[in-house]
Amino acid sequence: MSAEAKPAGRIDPAGLTAIDVHVHVHASVRRDKGEVEERLKDMAAYFKTDSIASTVHEVAAYYRERKMAAVVFGVDNIRDPNNDRQPSNEEIAELAAEHSDVLIPFASVDPARGRAGVEWARRLITEYGVRGFKFHPNAQEFYPNDRAVYPLYEVIAEHGCIALFHTGQTGVGAGTRGGGGIRLKYSNPLYLDDVAVDFPDMPIIMAHPSFPWQEEALSVALHKPQVYIDLSGWSPKYFSPLLVQYANTLLKRKVLFGSDYPVITPDRWLADFEKIDIRPDVRPLILKENAARLFGLTGEG
Repeated sequence: MSAEAKPAGRIDPAGLTAIDVHVHVHASVRRDKGEVEERLKDMAAYFKTDSIASTVHEVAAYYRERKMAAVVFGVDNIRDPNNDRQPSNEEIAELAAEHSDVLIPFASVDPARGRAGVEWARRLITEYGVRGFKFHPNAQEFYPNDRAVYPLYEVIAEHGCIALFHTGQTGVGAGTRGGGGIRLKYSNPLYLDDVAVDFPDMPIIMAHPSFPWQEEALSVALHKPQVYIDLSGWSPKYFSPLLVQYANTLLKRKVLFGSDYPVITPDRWLADFEKIDIRPDVRPLILKENAARLFGLTGEG
């Protein structure tokens, strides 16, 4: 099996301007969004943005208007007292299926759920059609190469799905007392090198420029063929010269557009991306073609 995902829905890359591989869904269609906005006000202040609570329907409309596709997910964190108030994996997948022309559903399962989480992941793939899984080692408090998590990766790999990991510093808890209890140590991308060795056919996306471990991320992506980097969570104007250099050359087919919407909008990200020194022939690879190939939308592989 190649390290690329199976095709997703009715998405036609030819009609798209971009594929955003990193979009959060914070609001449920079954709850008042004002409650979510209040809980996330610290993060909104950190990113200097306004509303950061969007339902799946709202995300779909936003991206369809821009002729973009988006990978959508939440973050499952059993330590968060508000975890049950987030839109469920099932809700996100079911509603994304109604917008399969623009949305690709991912899920999130906290590794701390153990065997129950493994079985949940299997159901989400086989019954709800999710295409990948988002992990947030900082919030979920685990090292990605912890062997206790491997049964979860085995299910993901077995079904040809993608594993997307937060790497580097996080806006979660940033600027709050004690960083909101978030420990940055879990998000060093070098831990993903072990995962890439042990699951060589599971596509892995390292999310974000991995500050302060950018060189580690570049090394892993360069060395392991199934490992990609998404550029979400940072304005491109803050990308390091080394990241830009590798994106233009050795990793030009391994780098993906991601915004981290809604804390950073694709409009803001793309406006800043226009101003950095990315080669004209590389821009379409980053914005759409690499993701289309990874998600099996082009027929290549």
